[in-house]
Amino acid sequence: MKLEVKLQLLRFCLFTLNSVFLVLGLSVGGCGIWILFDGRSLLTVLQSVDMRTVGAGLLFIGGAVLLVGVVGFLAAGGNRFLLLTYVGLLVVLVLGQLFVTLLLIINRDKVERTLDQTIDDIIVGYGGQGRPVLDRLMDNIQKQGRCCGRMGPSDWLKNSYIQSLNLTDPRVLPCSCFSSPSHDSSSVWCSDPPNNGTLPGSGNASHDQGCNQQLRDWLQENTLTIMGMGFGVVLIQVVQVVITIYLYRAFGKKAALKRTKSLTGSDHAHQDHAQQDHAHQDLAPEEDFAGNVFDAARTLA
Repeated sequence: MKLEVKLQLLRFCLFTLNSVFLVLGLSVGGCGIWILFDGRSLLTVLQSVDMRTVGAGLLFIGGAVLLVGVVGFLAAGGNRFLLLTYVGLLVVLVLGQLFVTLLLIINRDKVERTLDQTIDDIIVGYGGQGRPVLDRLMDNIQKQGRCCGRMGPSDWLKNSYIQSLNLTDPRVLPCSCFSSPSHDSSSVWCSDPPNNGTLPGSGNASHDQGCNQQLRDWLQENTLTIMGMGFGVVLIQVVQVVITIYLYRAFGKKAALKRTKSLTGSDHAHQDHAQQDHAHQDLAPEEDFAGNVFDAARTLA
């Protein structure tokens, strides 16, 4: 394969992979923003330092990917220093992503325990003042999962409002625990019919299953998604490093060929000049002899 064709092919591959790398990397950064700032996500309300560290790490990687991607596009133009810089930044990014992914894997059990504690805390304070975001989050979990409580409806006996009713069985539950709730929008509570007169709403057939398994499945799906994107980016980065090294060597060969041609052209010019001088020196005696003959003939005349 000719060197110029090889260069064009390597540059095209680097440009394409760098584009995919940017898309995946920014998706990883988006996961970090989701973990840290999305108030409607359960991950956001998790009181876990490790989870927030993972979110911050993913956000940092997303920003770094944007910077490295720009360097990659500039390096594809043929600047060998930028190519080396690009490789170094890719290696640093790979190490950072492996650290964040390993942190997520190692602390997975801890995150699950924190998730359980967070759900229990939400249940205890559910229906209180200044907690609309957490209440809606719990309602969404129970509606979408068709479940009630973390382990079951009896978990709601720990709620501060339910305890104030002195109930011994879970007859009063959030309306999201019922299949067909009918309630006043001013209250989040319903009860099985017949209505006991203390609540504005009622429901029919409350869910008996707890939300624990749904929460585990949700956490596993999101963890696998984050890990899958992370490993996908790492794989692309490894391929990028290999292509960049080949491109660096190809540009080096091209530069060496240019220097060789330049030196060869200079040598040829020097040799041609020397040959011209030598020819001039060979012709000089003949020219002098012809000139002397011409002068002598003119004198005799």
